[in-house]
Amino acid sequence: MPTRRELLALTSGAAAGLALPNETQAAETQAASKDDSHWVATWAAAPTTIPPTTPTVLANQTVRHVVHCSAGGDEIRVRVTNEFGSGPLRIGAVRVALRSGTGASTATVPGTDRRVTFSNHAAVTIPAGSPLVSDPVRLRVPPGGDLAVSLYLPARTPATTLAAFAFQDNVIADGDVTAARTVTPVATIGQYLFLSGVSVRDRGAAVVTLGDSITNGANTPNNLNHRWPDLLAARLRAAGADLGIANVGISGNRLLHDPNPAPGSDAEGFAAYFGHSGLRRFDRDVVAQPGARFVIVLLGVNDLGHPGTVAPASETVSADDLIAGHRQLIARAHAAGLVAIGGTVLPFKGDTLGFFTEANERKRDVLNRWIRAGGEYDGVIDFDRAMGDPADPLRLNPAYDSGDHLHPNDAGMAAMAEAVPLRLLK
Repeated sequence: MPTRRELLALTSGAAAGLALPNETQAAETQAASKDDSHWVATWAAAPTTIPPTTPTVLANQTVRHVVHCSAGGDEIRVRVTNEFGSGPLRIGAVRVALRSGTGASTATVPGTDRRVTFSNHAAVTIPAGSPLVSDPVRLRVPPGGDLAVSLYLPARTPATTLAAFAFQDNVIADGDVTAARTVTPVATIGQYLFLSGVSVRDRGAAVVTLGDSITNGANTPNNLNHRWPDLLAARLRAAGADLGIANVGISGNRLLHDPNPAPGSDAEGFAAYFGHSGLRRFDRDVVAQPGARFVIVLLGVNDLGHPGTVAPASETVSADDLIAGHRQLIARAHAAGLVAIGGTVLPFKGDTLGFFTEANERKRDVLNRWIRAGGEYDGVIDFDRAMGDPADPLRLNPAYDSGDHLHPNDAGMAAMAEAVPLRLLK
């Protein structure tokens, strides 16, 4: 479940412009190889829809995103998406460049700006419900490097497809400033709008991390890339492993159920950001990732904690329900040729969100024992034991606690990354 800080960050909007430039632009074909056999996901953001509230609206504006890559390569592809749009999405231009600086900087490195085309078109219209993958773009991206990905929206465009919790300051600026080295923001947003993936040409493979807010990066500082998958990517680079990381964690995500807030409850204002269930989104967010070879699954805490808090009590699940859901993910991963690695659910006794009950703890224990000893996952990461309080293993270690007794702090994220046996990813 997202924290209060995450939800407050969603209240920022964007100023709307007026100008409507021509839809058609001259195409610029990128000099790139046609061999698509080695595309590897280097960054991902799982898209969701928005609650029934007033959306951020862009018109004659550019949204510039900062993307932290895991693997490097000499060519890239960008995935934009209108998967939750109710009508066509018109994009006037997309450009990509190496990001200059660190933190909240959105400036670009001189000489690295590139036009992005889609089937040799610079301006495109994406049908409702669809993604669009770009042509290859010749640009050398170093492992662990950052990109600035800029999208120009010429017409009035409600942001109905987004990744709601980016933990990165992205900006909106007036006009088509996609090619500008620096832009003047009219709004700073903590989401990724219409952008869901970047891949690089590489001989390696991708690790997909499927999870909830703990995988998404809840309670980590903005602009520092301290999510545990980011820190795992750094470990892999240091070990010389040729692997990209596609983090498709979604705050509030459940394994078995889509968002279902009670009518009239506060949850109606944010539950849509929780995304489709892990079972429902597995093919799109995991199997479809370029070069996917491994999937790490960390799901279940929201299935235990949401019923009776931000979801109906009728959606209460049993340990057997959760095990059956995990078995489905394993079967579908194996059918797609993926190595399936299970993560045990972290302790959350005393959490401030109202998730913990003795009944939920018993279910967590049964699920974790099955993940550890059931022999059905190809490998196991025991986050539970790595993160528990030595004095009370049902609680999060105070050294790793962000304050709500559920989400890890930066030290906890580092401990989670260290808990991953790298031998599982060979």
